[in-house]
Amino acid sequence: MVGACLSIPRKPAVAGAMRRTRRYWPGAAVVLSPVFFWAGMLCAIAVCDESAQAAAKTDDYAARVDRVLRKTPLIDGHNDLPWEIRVRFKSDLSSINLNADTSHLPFPLDGAPLMTDIPRLRQGHVGGQFWSVWVPTEIKGLEAVQMTFEQIDLVKRITAKYPADLEMAYTAADIRRIHSEHRIASLIGIEGGHQINHSLAVLRQMYAAGARYLTLTHTSNTDWADSATDAPAHRGLTPFGEEVIHEMNRLGMMVDLSHVSPDTMRAALAVSAAPVIFSHSSARALVDHPRNVPDDILDLVAHNGGVVMVNFAPGYVSDERNRWDADEAAEKTRYNSPPYVGLYIGQPDRAAAALADWQRAHPRPDATLRQVADHIDHIRKVAGIDHVGLGSDFDGIDDVPVGLEGVNHFPELLEELMRRGWSDAAIAKLAGGNLLRVMAANEALAQKIRAPKP
Repeated sequence: MVGACLSIPRKPAVAGAMRRTRRYWPGAAVVLSPVFFWAGMLCAIAVCDESAQAAAKTDDYAARVDRVLRKTPLIDGHNDLPWEIRVRFKSDLSSINLNADTSHLPFPLDGAPLMTDIPRLRQGHVGGQFWSVWVPTEIKGLEAVQMTFEQIDLVKRITAKYPADLEMAYTAADIRRIHSEHRIASLIGIEGGHQINHSLAVLRQMYAAGARYLTLTHTSNTDWADSATDAPAHRGLTPFGEEVIHEMNRLGMMVDLSHVSPDTMRAALAVSAAPVIFSHSSARALVDHPRNVPDDILDLVAHNGGVVMVNFAPGYVSDERNRWDADEAAEKTRYNSPPYVGLYIGQPDRAAAALADWQRAHPRPDATLRQVADHIDHIRKVAGIDHVGLGSDFDGIDDVPVGLEGVNHFPELLEELMRRGWSDAAIAKLAGGNLLRVMAANEALAQKIRAPKP
């Protein structure tokens, strides 16, 4: 690099300076000419050295990401692999080997290849993973409670089967320790308030079993909170919904506002004394999808101290894709929406052929890694660097952005942000530092609330 710098033609500039010196001080040429020459040479070397250091800092993004993630665990806020293991393999862990590439395993016609396995988690430098213990909203009451505990049990069995790579974590300190031991912290998140069956006692037992966040709703309203994707029923939280928030604060369980309506977001942010999370949501200013977070809520999250963990679902990160998804859904209804609507009701082959014709004429647009980075940038711009994280939704989405096909691709996303000028310190906060801070704050508040009164 130094040799390359010395080859840059700098002599005319030095000679010009010498001529100007002779013009005003003729006798100085003999004395100062060598001074100017060597000063120019030293300057060239110094500039070259600075350029080399800058290049090392900015161009070797993979090495920078590696350095950051050796110190700070990358924590993904949401992954649905446990549900996929339940439905594809009937929760039989002998039927799947997570030490091998799972992307080549058979998958349903309406599904996607698996996006998660241990080799790809390692390649993606994942240091902590929140596993979703989701239960469909159609499952109600005690059945939902039982199924939730079955999913918690499944997460623990997965972790126990691969002790060289995975370990259960229940605190921020656990995550840091497990990461320092070069393993991946396994954490549990409950994705739907319907799963507690309207019972604070059930909530407490789920926390005792290891759950460290509760998503207040899923795709439908609960009896006490409105979902983002259902008709408003409560305009936010009911009094019991507020009790749920208070009890979560007392336990040290993080309040997750992904899937809830903006009114529920505002109500929960007003009630919660602890920082909240959005385990897998993106920016509504960029894509007007109800699952995304409006800018006014991002301001409230900043004041609350919480974190929005950006989702990778294509329809949430690409406006074009969001509109295409809506158009495709309309076409499906137009052709066959039993029992009363559709051009080809009772003619599934004809309806499928008509939809295929429409899809050929209207190719599905891809979402991209860069668009995910755009959402991260926007949340940073509005809420601040301390309030953004990563919540992929891998294995909970049927399609992925180009460049983010599985858990092994987190580093490429961080490299893209570095190309945009993100510092190593900022990347560390995004990757896991912010979530660790929020989790620790929830733990500290719970200890304070539960401390004996003098």
